[in-house]
Amino acid sequence: MALGDVDAPVVMIEYSEFQCPFCGKYSRETAPKLVEKYVDQGLLRIEFRDFPYLGDESDLAARAARAAAEQDSFWPFHERLFAEQPPPNSGRLDRERLSGIAKDLGLDTDRFLKDMDSDEVAAAIKRDRDEGMAIGVTGTPAFLINDRVLMGALPTEDFVETIDAAIKDARG
Repeated sequence: MALGDVDAPVVMIEYSEFQCPFCGKYSRETAPKLVEKYVDQGLLRIEFRDFPYLGDESDLAARAARAAAEQDSFWPFHERLFAEQPPPNSGRLDRERLSGIAKDLGLDTDRFLKDMDSDEVAAAIKRDRDEGMAIGVTGTPAFLINDRVLMGALPTEDFVETIDAAIKDARG
């Protein structure tokens, strides 16, 4: 659940929640610009972490994205979830809709549903959330860019400024 070169000088860890409207805004508006400017150039690696906290639909969506990741389709699934993001706890992030997205993406839906329900997927989500809480994440989106923290769906310019500074630091 990462984009970019493993040897990129800057790593951005993103704590996110699929029902969070601010996470959706970041994903739709800022992330594509960062991918084009930094990830595609080998300067930035983005690592996604689950931080579901808005209810059962959040947990279900996180499980579904992890199940898609098991078939190397995390990012396309992630993009669909945020592109078609319903209001939080609207009842629209259900198994039927999530498995429909998996089917649309050409995933093995039987495997997808099995992975969604697996203890391993649940444990991975818990690890991400626990990690976030241990470093002080209380809401989403939250970002750790090398040693710098950004909280919220900030303007793209804030990310550019922080990433540019991290690149400069990494290069000495």
